[in-house]
Amino acid sequence: MKYDLIDNSLYTKNRKNFMSKMKPNSLAVFNSNDIYPISADSTMPFQQARDIFYLSGVDQDKSILVLFPDAPNKKHREILFLTETNDHIAVWEGEKLTKEKAFDTSGIKTVYWLKEFEKVFFEIMTQCETIYFNTNEHYRANVETQTREARFIDWCKQKYPAHQVAKSNPILQRLRSVKDQIELDQMQKACNITEKAFRRTLGFVKPGVWEYQIEAEMMHEFLNNRSQGFAYTPIIASGNNANVLHYVENNQQCKAGDLILLDTGAEYANYSSDMSRTIPVSGKFNARQKDVYNAVNRVKNEAQKMLIPGTIWADYHVEVGKLMTSELLGLGLLDKADVKNEDPDWPAYKKYFMHGTSHHIGLDTHDYGILTEPMQANQVFTVEPGIYIPAEGFGIRLEDDLVIQEKGEPFNLMRNIPIEVEEIEDLMNS
Repeated sequence: MKYDLIDNSLYTKNRKNFMSKMKPNSLAVFNSNDIYPISADSTMPFQQARDIFYLSGVDQDKSILVLFPDAPNKKHREILFLTETNDHIAVWEGEKLTKEKAFDTSGIKTVYWLKEFEKVFFEIMTQCETIYFNTNEHYRANVETQTREARFIDWCKQKYPAHQVAKSNPILQRLRSVKDQIELDQMQKACNITEKAFRRTLGFVKPGVWEYQIEAEMMHEFLNNRSQGFAYTPIIASGNNANVLHYVENNQQCKAGDLILLDTGAEYANYSSDMSRTIPVSGKFNARQKDVYNAVNRVKNEAQKMLIPGTIWADYHVEVGKLMTSELLGLGLLDKADVKNEDPDWPAYKKYFMHGTSHHIGLDTHDYGILTEPMQANQVFTVEPGIYIPAEGFGIRLEDDLVIQEKGEPFNLMRNIPIEVEEIEDLMNS
């Protein structure tokens, strides 16, 4: 890992909160991710499963966390199972966590080597009635590959068919959506790295550069600041490419007079940032581009004021739609007849702003959170309105990451990242 070790009090607190929601005489199991193969002996870079990281801080493959708050043996109430490190592994792969380092990382005292798992697990399964399985129930989940977690669930159901089964995910959806201050500090670091990359980009962009060169400039800044890289596949979309919402080819040349939509963000310590900015290739917006840009910015500024405790996500989007409709009327993109005759299930503004305004963000870019429940303090949401006009050859999206406060407007983790037209133009021409 490139990041500084996080205070293990965070994970101790997270486990305590999770265990307080468990049924009596139950245990929960959390598995790390696999290292996924590409071909031959090549693999993808390891990415830890966010739930085991949230509960332990362990950022290592082939790791298992077991929580059993009612275990008769006190040392079995929190257990880590890890790959045993040795001199051979240290030479070829780098040293794995020792039991001492695992405690420093997680605050968990009981650590077994993975080869002991089935023996210890059998013992504790004879002592419990219910097992919590950790399935992925995120509203955007689309999993085709069988994960290590899924293989464990299949094995456990066959091995222990008489146990009652419960779900970890609803507990984690609620817990993970509300951030601890330590988590907010990591997210602020991710946003600060993103700011550095964006400022570097403003000084780099000019007519003739290629989208992938901009991506490279940002990646340089990310790695130079202890990030592993982009929190998600970056979008560097010049000209009409911005009207493809998930454009990720990043292989076109940026032409004078065009705009570039940047949807990028650094990760730090597995926490995500998610920024969108739209900048002029030539360093100046023309009058039409500026009018549309400022309209999007006004919607963003008004929308983020609604991120307060008690707000319902679906109602919030209805209100944002009203703001956007007003701006589109002002820009001449809609007329009153369009609005009067609109389909309630697909309002007129959706022609130019077809995606949602906000999503939870945290350990995942589209983080855990139950959208049907009211917003709470210390949840973090993006705000990302956009206007996309293929007929005019450009699209504009602006996005910041905001922390809901107990009272008042949300706190903007991206408050220092340039967004106003004048500031962007001044920085690009300085």
